[in-house]
Amino acid sequence: MENRITDLEIRLTHQEAALEEMNDVLLAQHTLIGKLQDDLTRLRRQLQDNNTGDMVGQVNEPPPPHY
Repeated sequence: MENRITDLEIRLTHQEAALEEMNDVLLAQHTLIGKLQDDLTRLRRQLQDNNTGDMVGQVNEPPPPHY
């Protein structure tokens, strides 16, 4: 009976270590996803600003000489 309890304690210890490791990975991924979302938002804004700026510039700019 004592061997079974010891085996269960060992299993529990390993499971707790694995759970802690998975939690650390999950937190790191959560942080990375947040940063990536911020970067994506920033890049979308830059793209919209560039597209809007190009449209305004093209309307006011005369066509090139070869037209």
